[in-house]
Amino acid sequence: MDKPEDNIILFSGYAKLPTGITASEMYKVIGVVVLIDVEKEIITEADCTLATKLANRHISSALIGCTMKDGPDPLVRLVDQIYQGSAKKAIITALRIIYDKYRSYKDGMTPSALD
Repeated sequence: MDKPEDNIILFSGYAKLPTGITASEMYKVIGVVVLIDVEKEIITEADCTLATKLANRHISSALIGCTMKDGPDPLVRLVDQIYQGSAKKAIITALRIIYDKYRSYKDGMTPSALD
C-alpha cells in the first residue's frame, strides 16, 4: 500500500438534505469529501453521497482541479451553475464547511485528536 503524501489532506463536510428526495431517504445528510493538495491549494479528488452514480460523478469531476485560493465562492458558483438538482443547497453548505475546515487547517487552528 502506498504511503499518502503529506501535502494531500482529506476534508469532509456534511449537510442536511431536503426531505422528499431520494438521497434524503437513503442518507438524511449529504457528505462531500475532498482530497486537497495543501501546497498547490487544489482539489485532487472528490466524492459525495448523492443518490445516483451520475450525479455523484458529475459533482466529483467538476470539483477536481478547483483551487481553494479564492475562497468558497467559486465552488459555490460552479455548483450553482452545473447542478440543478434538489440537493444543491446541501452540496453548497457542505462545500462551505469544507472550506472553513481547510482555512482552519492552513491557519494552524485545527485541534489534534491526540491532545
